[in-house]
Amino acid sequence: MHQKSKKVKLESQLTDKRKLDKSLIIGSIIATFIATTPFLFSLYENVPSTKTWETFLFTYTSGGYEDVNIVAWTLTGKLIPLLLLLIWFFTCRHWWYHAILVPIVMYSWQIIGLFKEDLSYVDELQLIYLLPIMAIIIPSIYLVRAQMFNKLNTVDKSMEDLEEEFKIKPTTLWGKIKQYF
Repeated sequence: MHQKSKKVKLESQLTDKRKLDKSLIIGSIIATFIATTPFLFSLYENVPSTKTWETFLFTYTSGGYEDVNIVAWTLTGKLIPLLLLLIWFFTCRHWWYHAILVPIVMYSWQIIGLFKEDLSYVDELQLIYLLPIMAIIIPSIYLVRAQMFNKLNTVDKSMEDLEEEFKIKPTTLWGKIKQYF
């Protein structure tokens, strides 16, 4: 019996070590990406200032901007914040993290609009498309906040305890993605 408990304890320690190693590797990759974002933003400087950009992978012709360099600058100005917001969304443990979906959708819409050939201004009319998303997210966040403060006033719990109670904790990235569909 004593031998089995030692074996179970050893297996548990190995599993915990693997989880820690995996978490450390993923955290290091995310931290490295965040630290390199200024470099990634400056990649647009390598794009030529012409109407058409030809590489061995693709050929891109600028529509409304008349200059591929301006398109690349605009794209990096939208894509880098979008990637940082996605990292924040998938790593945030606060009850209000769904509010981060609003700027994520906004930047996504701007990137899609950037590549429409007949569109000359990217940021035009984006609020109209964000309204349905905001109509769902903002009241949801308010209701969770109202529930928290209602419980806070009727129960002797701290704000941290309530935040912990309202956290949704999927264990994997796929689990976090699946909870929205």
